[in-house]
Amino acid sequence: MSRYFFYLVFVNMIANVVASVPKILLEKKSEGAIASMLLSIFLGLALCYIVARFFNSFPGKGLPELTQKYLPRWFANLLLLFIASAWYIAGLITLVTYTFLLKRFLTPDMPLVWITSIFLLFLSYGVLMKTSSVLYTIELVLLCCIPINVLIMFKSYVTPELEWDFISESIMHAYELPSFTALSASTYLLVGGFNLIIFNRFFTKKHKITGKQILFIGMLGIGSLLTTYFIPIGMNGFESVEMIAYPWIITADTLRLNLGVIERILFVFLLLYLAISFLSLLIHWHVAIELYKSVITFKRLTYKGKNLTPLLFIGLFWFGSIQVTKYLTEYQLTLYTSYFYNLLLCSLIGMVGLFWFIVRRAKS
Repeated sequence: MSRYFFYLVFVNMIANVVASVPKILLEKKSEGAIASMLLSIFLGLALCYIVARFFNSFPGKGLPELTQKYLPRWFANLLLLFIASAWYIAGLITLVTYTFLLKRFLTPDMPLVWITSIFLLFLSYGVLMKTSSVLYTIELVLLCCIPINVLIMFKSYVTPELEWDFISESIMHAYELPSFTALSASTYLLVGGFNLIIFNRFFTKKHKITGKQILFIGMLGIGSLLTTYFIPIGMNGFESVEMIAYPWIITADTLRLNLGVIERILFVFLLLYLAISFLSLLIHWHVAIELYKSVITFKRLTYKGKNLTPLLFIGLFWFGSIQVTKYLTEYQLTLYTSYFYNLLLCSLIGMVGLFWFIVRRAKS
């Protein structure tokens, strides 16, 4: 499979380390979180393989082209609007989460609306880029961020502040039955491959996904889940970690680097994941814009030969994001995000049925 496919998977995986996923998992630490994570590895890899195998059968085509060819037009349009809205909400969750983070830890005196607007200002240009340009941007930013991310993860495992007794205590709850909320949250880390619904347009040649590649994604997923869940427990204690709003931010603040002027990892960590969150938002909203464009296009809304309908969507994205940021609390964000993950997992499983139907129609 092309390396860009792994970029899509990897960005989604690491961007949620400091978002709502660890908070949801730690809230379920005594209600089957570990069993849910183990189950999510198999479920996530199965979904990843299915979506890669499906789009490999239709090189150069995204989901809009396939649904409009093999499904009734009215049903295809409703389906694409639903998926586009889900991808917009996925990006919105990342945006609001990092807005709250910046407000609390980096810019406490700046209004939330201003922070959101700065984010949106850069995103407005990024999401309108060509699909190929988006992938090139992802590659460039990832190559700069991965070494720092690996260093921080390594430091978190070898620091003396990590108490393995707390981790051992948490492992004692491994026998508990899985929680669907924890399952959907942990599976979300592994479903970045579903962005192929638009990015498959870039892959004009067939790229077969192999067992070794799936195993590689599985190893990354296991490492990401174990780090996301166990390191905050080892740093903050098994009983008290669930009361922390942002477990990984507090965890990063306990780490130290003896690298000259850089001592506290927190500020490096926040800037690193600010870049990663930008990539995650760029991917989700680029997909959402392209899906909306495939259904809704105002032909009269043109200027110098260019259709301006995407700018209308950007304006709606701005309005929705600012309103949500103004009225949503951190508690509500975590609660509604867990509901969204539950719905999204069911939708992705349903999308597998859609893939099967399209393949059958294509063969006939």
